[in-house]
Amino acid sequence: MRILVAEDDGPLASFVSKGLQAESYIVDVAMAGDEAHSMFTERGYDLVILDLNLPGLDGVQVLHKVRSSETSTPILVLTSRSDVQERVRCLDAGADDYLTKPFSFAELSARVRALLRRRGQLAESVLRVEDLELDRVQRRVLRGKQAVELTPKEFALLEYLMRNAGRRVTRAMIMEHVWNLTFDTTTNVVDVYINYLRKKVDASPNRPLIHTIRGVGYQVGPPES
Repeated sequence: MRILVAEDDGPLASFVSKGLQAESYIVDVAMAGDEAHSMFTERGYDLVILDLNLPGLDGVQVLHKVRSSETSTPILVLTSRSDVQERVRCLDAGADDYLTKPFSFAELSARVRALLRRRGQLAESVLRVEDLELDRVQRRVLRGKQAVELTPKEFALLEYLMRNAGRRVTRAMIMEHVWNLTFDTTTNVVDVYINYLRKKVDASPNRPLIHTIRGVGYQVGPPES
């Protein structure tokens, strides 16, 4: 799942981003309100963590702009403003939750999971390809009835492949969506992680589900004819 963190405090943004990435989320960071709104408009996010004290557009303005065009993406306000009137204003403007600074990362993580579970009632939270199942909220993978233990980056890679099941995805697409990097033809990191996944997901006696498309990239599911 992809999360946008809109926070102008660099060390705090890094702390939140690294913590969420360790839990297998793909995280983008915006340091200003205009940037946050632009990124939200251009990309799809499963959740937004929004500070109120942003330069340019402030957090409440971003909240209004987002809600004027899109209503389903959960928005968690993360701010030092703790007075009741401010909470009411944000919740009335369309925020789904409100957490004040300083905060425990464990609580932030729990609130993120709760919001994603709630959204999962409307969006697809469990991905399935044949006997392979990936729960995006519970961060769990099953092949048949066997649990598959994945690292955060392996989980993010498998999630991206399964979200695009039946489609051919290039190495450049994978690098952009899973690593948030521009593809470098001199690196084989995608192929290395694909091999890691295959050893865990396609281990014998399972029928292989991760296929190499020569000259293109990879695909999960039956290979195209």
